[in-house]
Amino acid sequence: MPLQMQQIEKVDDYRWLVPRGTKPGMLTDALIYTDQQLLQDLLKDLSLEQAINVAMLPGIVGRSLAMPDIHQGYGFPIGGVAATDPQEGGVISPGGVGFDINCGVRLLASTLTVDQVRPKIRELVNQLFRDIPSGAGQKGFIKISYADLDRVLVDGAAWMVEHGYGQAEDLTHCEESGTIDGADPAATSDHAKKRGLPQIGTLGSGNHFLEVQYVERVFEPQIAQALGLYENEVVVLIHSGSRGFGHQVCTDSLREMGEAMRRYGIDLPDRQLACVPVRSAEGEAYLAGMRASANFAWANRQGITHFTRQAFKRIFGEKEELRAIYDVCHNIAKLERHTVGGREMKVMVHRKGATRAFPATRPEVPDVYRHVGQPVLIPGSMGTASYVLVGCEAAMQESFGTTCHGAGRVMSRTAAKKSPHAQNAAKRLEERGIFVRAETRDGITEEIPEAYKDVDAVVNVVHNAGLSKRVARLRPIGVIKG
Repeated sequence: MPLQMQQIEKVDDYRWLVPRGTKPGMLTDALIYTDQQLLQDLLKDLSLEQAINVAMLPGIVGRSLAMPDIHQGYGFPIGGVAATDPQEGGVISPGGVGFDINCGVRLLASTLTVDQVRPKIRELVNQLFRDIPSGAGQKGFIKISYADLDRVLVDGAAWMVEHGYGQAEDLTHCEESGTIDGADPAATSDHAKKRGLPQIGTLGSGNHFLEVQYVERVFEPQIAQALGLYENEVVVLIHSGSRGFGHQVCTDSLREMGEAMRRYGIDLPDRQLACVPVRSAEGEAYLAGMRASANFAWANRQGITHFTRQAFKRIFGEKEELRAIYDVCHNIAKLERHTVGGREMKVMVHRKGATRAFPATRPEVPDVYRHVGQPVLIPGSMGTASYVLVGCEAAMQESFGTTCHGAGRVMSRTAAKKSPHAQNAAKRLEERGIFVRAETRDGITEEIPEAYKDVDAVVNVVHNAGLSKRVARLRPIGVIKG
């Protein structure tokens, strides 16, 4: 029976609790960060049921968490967060990471203002569309061998920089410096490698995009200055992940885990929550492949960065340099140190459609941002706003240093295409000053702004809940999509 409103307890205006015991098998509470209005949308799909199921994972510590952009996903809800204790039989679940491993965003800053770019936005977007292959199955311009690919899977963005596709500063302005340890190409299939080989430097399809934006509003001037953001500055937000490679790694792992669960005696109400102990042969193999996929994604966004810089130079001259502000993942599992129940411990944190939001005190934050906290990049839907925030200490106390990752869908892709809002979507966006290029019509109609929650409302929740602090609001003027 679906969850009823009366089973959800209001903690405060931005936190709602499904207590442990609401459903048999729950090992902990499920805590949802949302407001009264956004909560109504959650009762229309199975996302809260999925958050409850996550609370049944063996070895879970703390609560099953859901961010305000939560919507139904595979296994975990998108916007779901959970940590498990590997020392106490805690599990790793591919459904807690997703098929697009290390789908994430990178923000680049230009030296240009919106008044300088807007007259050339059509020319710029067309150049970006030529230089950055966009769409399902698209092949990129970076030609590498299988031996090179194995190095990419180990070294991530660092391999790209070493081979002329970026600069050292790109790596220091990137989560994990663009390379996560523990990746093993041997843990990935030949089929995954075949899919990934031609796709470095490509945007992909679905909700992936590259947006030329400008800083519309600054909320925290001192923090914005530390990040190098100022009003009317033109920036670029890149949203892409591990493409066909990561998707195949996830698919392969799920196929193997179903059988392994029976061997380990794990029984959960949803087969999409397939999982195995972190400290098992299957768990370690998945993590090695997942980390390789994460490194592929960082290399991919590094390649897109390279071609974006070239496009800007073609339109605005050789002196124009795009500076990397930060790069964050939205789909990953990591072994991190957190304090749980007053005890510091290493836990496996699953973030599925959620963003790390570490405060200034954490050593993982780059030195240049150590005094303000880790930048958090929250893309909105096409045609609306995006946000830059920074992590807060409260996130360490209650969400394993995590915040939301975007607006969150309220309409399926099929429903979006059938919506009256899909009619003349590109023309309507252009009338609002946003020029869009896409490989297919569906690339636009599936991603209309009306298919998503209000990103302002989502960010308002995490800001007021103290998980992350608003720094700047960005507005798009040009978009390319698959």
